Amino acid sequence: MSTTIEVTGVQPSTITVGRDLGFDPIVAALDSAATKVLIVHARPLASRAQALAEHLRSLGYEAATADHPDAEAGKAIDVVAGLWDTCGRLQLGRKDAIIAMGGGATTDMAGFVAATWLRGVSLINVPTTLLGMVDAAVGGKTGINHPLGKNMIGAFYQPQAVVIDTASLKTLPSRELSAGLAEVIKYGFICDEPFITWLEAHMDALLALEPTVVTEAIERSCAAKARVVGADERESGVRATLNLGHTFGHAIETQQGYGVWLHGEAVGAGTVMALEMSHRLGWLSAAERDRGIRLLRRAGLPVVPPAEMTAEDFMEHMAVDKKVLDGRLRLVLLQGLGNAVVTGDFPREILDATLRTDYRALADQLGDE
Repeated sequence: MSTTIEVTGVQPSTITVGRDLGFDPIVAALDSAATKVLIVHARPLASRAQALAEHLRSLGYEAATADHPDAEAGKAIDVVAGLWDTCGRLQLGRKDAIIAMGGGATTDMAGFVAATWLRGVSLINVPTTLLGMVDAAVGGKTGINHPLGKNMIGAFYQPQAVVIDTASLKTLPSRELSAGLAEVIKYGFICDEPFITWLEAHMDALLALEPTVVTEAIERSCAAKARVVGADERESGVRATLNLGHTFGHAIETQQGYGVWLHGEAVGAGTVMALEMSHRLGWLSAAERDRGIRLLRRAGLPVVPPAEMTAEDFMEHMAVDKKVLDGRLRLVLLQGLGNAVVTGDFPREILDATLRTDYRALADQLGDE
């Protein structure tokens, strides 16, 4: 049994969520005129990618596989250039497809290849991590990293389909699971306060990968993202709220070196900073801020940014954030749990105080769960 979620917009797409789906939903998403398929996959998924390629060949497609360096190391221009070469050797046409199989780094990078080869070929995302399922693979943001910042080079390019098989989470390391939960929790914070209550009640089951609970969390997260993307596909307005915690988090990732902190871990700590700044602005009560921090901590996420990062370090990296408009830094903050805003209208001293907060002391005062 599976659930289908429609993503509306200039480039409509579908999200299929289920367990033990097999390859049929992937094949069904191919263009009827497709004859060639390139499967771009994370290296640990080589056997699964090869099985899909063999299945496609049995159906008459010309199918090839290509792996890439794991995680953030794969989001590099030389990796993309190598895949462009592969597309050329295959003579991949516009009706043909790239299938991205892996975590968020895979779908980000392979999506960028699909967006740029021949100015766009069909893309099917098959995310295999929780973060990929609820965030990176959904919504059409593709990209690679640059020394100046994360995801600085990219394109908006919707996949033809996203196929989410929750059975692939069975072997997901606990650290990767927690990283994905940062993005799940985000949806409650930005637009669905009742989801926060649900997550508080089901966090233990989520960490234990209880199938029905995990499926519901994924479906609710994808539905929330689909609504936002459908209203603002190219991030001219409300879609930017999906970046809660990301401006602070991307600064952490850039400063520490891509991959040292997982993306979701950096978003977790960055979300704590957004909660604190919202509180300092008078938009969140201390109780609401603390409730948010406790939920992130229960998910196994870091709630304290790197001790060695200074306010000046944060500002250096945040100055080149993609949400900077006319030279003015904009942040996603909360005017109450479940109500996110994008704003550059805040006193500089509030931001400075947020960056200089003792987050270790803040976490310690909350005590143990």
